[in-house]
Amino acid sequence: MIPLRQGFAGPRPPKLRRSVGGTLPLALYTAATGLLEPLAPALLRRRARAGKEDSERLNERLGRPAIARPAGPLVWLHGVSVGESLSLLPLIGALRARRPDLTLLVTSGTVTSAQVLAKRLPSAVIHQFAPVDAPGAAARFLDHWEPDAALLVESELWPNLIQAAQARGVRLALLSARMTQASAEGWGRAPASARALLQAFDLVLPQDAATEARLVGLGARVGPRLNLKLVGDAPPVDGALAAALRSGKGGRKLVLAASTHPGEEPLIAGAFRAAISDGPPAALVVAPRHPDRGPQVTAELQGMGFAVARRAAGEALEPATTAYVVDTLGELGAFYAVADAVVMGGSFVEGIGGHNPLEAARLEAAIVTGPHIFNARDIYAGMLAEAAAIEAADAAALARHIRGLLDNPVIARRIGEAAAAYAGRQGAALEAALALLEPLLPA
Repeated sequence: MIPLRQGFAGPRPPKLRRSVGGTLPLALYTAATGLLEPLAPALLRRRARAGKEDSERLNERLGRPAIARPAGPLVWLHGVSVGESLSLLPLIGALRARRPDLTLLVTSGTVTSAQVLAKRLPSAVIHQFAPVDAPGAAARFLDHWEPDAALLVESELWPNLIQAAQARGVRLALLSARMTQASAEGWGRAPASARALLQAFDLVLPQDAATEARLVGLGARVGPRLNLKLVGDAPPVDGALAAALRSGKGGRKLVLAASTHPGEEPLIAGAFRAAISDGPPAALVVAPRHPDRGPQVTAELQGMGFAVARRAAGEALEPATTAYVVDTLGELGAFYAVADAVVMGGSFVEGIGGHNPLEAARLEAAIVTGPHIFNARDIYAGMLAEAAAIEAADAAALARHIRGLLDNPVIARRIGEAAAAYAGRQGAALEAALALLEPLLPA
């Protein structure tokens, strides 16, 4: 068990609940979003045309679900995007094991997260798109689903949903909470509103020390730390796909660039080319963070002289392929398992902050990251200290590290084993969190 912070005695009892209304900024926000709410359908249709919404499920974003609420107690879990949504999986697994009587409703806010969850959620768990944070949509969503408890992940502080949920007696928890300095400064301009929203939560578990300090400064009453991205199982590995990849390698090494962003693909591809210029034959696999960028990434790599195949087009990795673009969802497990080196994207351009490497680590990947990892700094600090990952400051360093891993498979294997060992030790915090969540769950 992780010790509680001094002065924290677990979730406060129901008799201490109070309304979060009463601050002028919150009242103005509710009024403004109410006035703008009639424009939401048109805005959502426009976003759907741009591929940012699921055109078949826009009613969910308006709080009008097509699925009936099952009878019995219901717990609502929310993670806005892919990383946050996937971090819910170990919590979902633990809740289903402990409380099979509960219906679990999971909401997310992006098309990509919905596609990933469709592959990863247990069949009995309901997925919906989260409603827009407008008074009418929030009320319709809550009136339909009537959750007994709501477990929000990371940084989702939507005033209308939080206020409406609390008014209905929903027990609220903010788990694996993360708040950047910029967000803290923004909320600091309306301190009474920030305090009211944060104190609406019965339980707040910060992700790291910096977030803890920021939340306390804004008036939150926090418990022990919990980073859901540190816990969980390895991603699924499609055995048939893994076998096809081993065949398609044709005796070559395989370097995977995972979750890449614009500007990273040319940098990583250039470093890869430099690494293998007089070394072992190898192929590059690029999995963009957003699969809809597949055609663009393909064109970039072709412009650099690579012989490219694209998975979403039904093309296979073959011996003649020098770069393979994986613009699909839910298949990275097989690529992590087969790759001889994994370059984690989101870390070689500024502003992204890196991505969680622990899914790759759980499959014993030899991981290389770039220097821009503020979103995963604590994870990488622990891994780097244990020689469970390598950091490359720039493209030249990346080329050296790729070459080193390809030339020294024993070292690469030891790095992968250290990564898996580090990932395997991160589950204790979840057990502590479950004990604190128990009083919030319906009897």
